[in-house]
Amino acid sequence: MAETFFSPCPRGLEALLAEELTSFGARAARAVHGGVSWEGDWDACRRANLESRLATRVLWRVGQGRYRAEVDIYKLAYSVTWAKWFTADDTIRIYVTAQKSPLKSLEFITLRVKDAVCDHFRTVAGRRPSVDTANPAVRIHLFLTADTATLYVDTTGEPLYKRGYKPAAVEAPLKENLAAGILRLTGWQADEALVDPMCGSGTFLIEAAQMALDIAPGLGRGFAFERLRIHDRGAWAALRRAAEQRRKPARVLPIFGSDVVGEWVRRSRMNLDAAGLADCVRLDRADVLERTPPAAAGVMVANPPYGVRIGEAEELLAFYPRLGDALKQRWGGWRCYLFSADPELPRHIGLKASRRTPLFNGALECRLFEYRMVAGSNRERAPSPQE
Repeated sequence: MAETFFSPCPRGLEALLAEELTSFGARAARAVHGGVSWEGDWDACRRANLESRLATRVLWRVGQGRYRAEVDIYKLAYSVTWAKWFTADDTIRIYVTAQKSPLKSLEFITLRVKDAVCDHFRTVAGRRPSVDTANPAVRIHLFLTADTATLYVDTTGEPLYKRGYKPAAVEAPLKENLAAGILRLTGWQADEALVDPMCGSGTFLIEAAQMALDIAPGLGRGFAFERLRIHDRGAWAALRRAAEQRRKPARVLPIFGSDVVGEWVRRSRMNLDAAGLADCVRLDRADVLERTPPAAAGVMVANPPYGVRIGEAEELLAFYPRLGDALKQRWGGWRCYLFSADPELPRHIGLKASRRTPLFNGALECRLFEYRMVAGSNRERAPSPQE
């Protein structure tokens, strides 16, 4: 029987996520603002959790109805058969988001949904679940439009970009699913050289290595659906076993990382080691303005530092032209991608971008700038009419 799901993702990656989910068995995948609605069986849901590199969660739709007032939402939430899926011993947390809802207080709506779930359990089981805002067993999501309320059970738990490794994060890290989406947008293939010359905590490097070795990103973690009463342990074990068997042995890959700050190189190395990929990626301490490419062609991808890592705004503005010069002088033959929220970057780098892809890092609007550098020339390639 087909169920209905919604998978949020970083904004700008919706179309890529729809393609990915379809490859897992999703049907009627439809990209909407901020995610993908889709239909599928529980096997597709399990696969999406285990194997999606782009989704943030997999939400299972359990109720939907029109509303005009808070009481309508209470009635909808009370009518859902919660006790079929978890018990009063399981802790819960309610999340409410709204777009154009006429209701004034989301906090009050959150309370009403909690009351409805607890009242449902009192009716059918004689006791109610407790609320745990830190580490709930069951996360219930309510999404409100102007006149429709939709209830979901979260099958994921901790967001999917938490892959189950990464003990040495740095400030303002790039989320893993956004990094994976950026790599997809570059068109990088596993046999191509890949360089991140400002590697920070190594997110691009780890995501690329997992792609190259066909490592399912969720193999190192658990999921909320495993705690539901309807969980099929046998089907889940078979799916995990198939993913393990598909995983390729670790080997040295044409993936290279560096950073001018030794501490970030050390943290990247720690994170690669935690992910079991320390021997797959080559790391060095190097200045992006001075390092040379490791091959005649390939993909360079970087999230250039904002003012925090370089210094004051004036110093950052001086850095961009030097970065543009370094790309022109050393990176001929490479496709270079810079991901930034800084509107000054395209104005000062001195290169003409062949493509600018809007993406969001959380609520922060960013751009992925593509620069195709011409081999044997100090000019970047001019964009073709199709671009």
